[in-house]
Amino acid sequence: DELAKVVDFFSIGTNDLTQYTLAVDRQNPSLEEFGDTHHPAIMRLLRMIAENAHKAGIWCGICGELGADLSLTDTFLRLGIDELSVSPTSVLPLRNVIRNH
Repeated sequence: DELAKVVDFFSIGTNDLTQYTLAVDRQNPSLEEFGDTHHPAIMRLLRMIAENAHKAGIWCGICGELGADLSLTDTFLRLGIDELSVSPTSVLPLRNVIRNH
């Protein structure tokens, strides 16, 4: 909430958010099973970020691989995420899910 007062927007790097929150090095294959991008702690952080952004009148977006995870698109919309930055090959499938939301 404090940071939201002094910035124009939040762009959430979900790869780093997951790595730092769960203390799991994503470059280490032996720790891969612990790097759960769907972990409840990650979802709570995303909700908290979106809520605080909107309270401050700014938008929040997701960049990183998680933005293209179609199994989470509805969750992101419910959380209030304003933007999903994805690779070009993910745009059309993501657009279809959002249109059918």
